[in-house]
Amino acid sequence: MNSPKYQDLSKFTVPADFRGKSKVYTQLWWFVQSSLFKLSPKFMYSFRCSLLRLFGAKIGKGVLIRPSATITYPWKLSIGDYTWIGDESIIYNLGYIEIGSNVSIAHRVYLCTGFHDINKITFDIGEKPIKIEDEVWLPNDVFVGPGVTIGRGTVVGARSSVFGDLPEGMICYGSPARPIKPRNSGTEKHKY
Repeated sequence: MNSPKYQDLSKFTVPADFRGKSKVYTQLWWFVQSSLFKLSPKFMYSFRCSLLRLFGAKIGKGVLIRPSATITYPWKLSIGDYTWIGDESIIYNLGYIEIGSNVSIAHRVYLCTGFHDINKITFDIGEKPIKIEDEVWLPNDVFVGPGVTIGRGTVVGARSSVFGDLPEGMICYGSPARPIKPRNSGTEKHKY
């Protein structure tokens, strides 16, 4: 077998404080998530929010998180008031994720703060925070990458990939997602 030229995973290590909690605490959360959290009936939103708070998440009032959603590290998560997290969405928060109020995150959305350094043979792991501001809508199958901020009121089209910051109040889509046109603020009167 040839010796590795680009990445040698035998040399990979996770930095000591990378998780933000001990391995035991992390495993305890993953056990609670795979049992109590995931097996709870859909209507038990308050129960799931309480479990997340118990493990250090900052969760506002009226938050609705589906039981099939996955949160890697609750202690690296903040969610404002009246925000929804849909079925099978993944909050892969190796770094901090801040989600504002009145945010709608639909089904199978993937928020990813983690990355690997492809320029090092040791394939070092890293993280960059994600910020989703108030009143954002992320429909089905949207991917949001490390270090991204999505501005207030922005809508990202289904199956789009977001690799850079998006401005406030825009409709954006594509891979990579780009601003296409302003979003109606909802205050305009319709003319019939």
